[in-house]
Amino acid sequence: MDYGTPALLFGAISLLMLAYTNRFLVVAKLIRDIHGDQHEQHHTLNVKQIPSLRLRLRLIQYMQALGVISFLFCSGAMFCLFVESEHFGQILFGIAILSLVSSLCFSLWEVLISTEALDMVLDDYMKPPSKPE
Repeated sequence: MDYGTPALLFGAISLLMLAYTNRFLVVAKLIRDIHGDQHEQHHTLNVKQIPSLRLRLRLIQYMQALGVISFLFCSGAMFCLFVESEHFGQILFGIAILSLVSSLCFSLWEVLISTEALDMVLDDYMKPPSKPE
């Protein structure tokens, strides 16, 4: 294994971290919008979304943490290769790959939850409007 092998992950991890940060910002804005939306007509739908939003925040936290861990182990692997400790570098690179795969699994989970939340909004939209009394 040479320096190029762990270096390949640097670009991928950086792009994933950017995507994860964007996901976090979208969820944070959605939560802030829900907090600011005090209209009674949306209250029930907003309350239904809170558990999935909490879970999505946790998943994004795990995704980002595992991405950073992957980045750190990848850097450690490159350092080990630099000091000619190839065996330890391979172990660290393996841990970096496992961290990255775990991060991607959490990402998939978060996408599935996000899709369910959008289905909930669409279901609410398809309900006939209630008649005022």
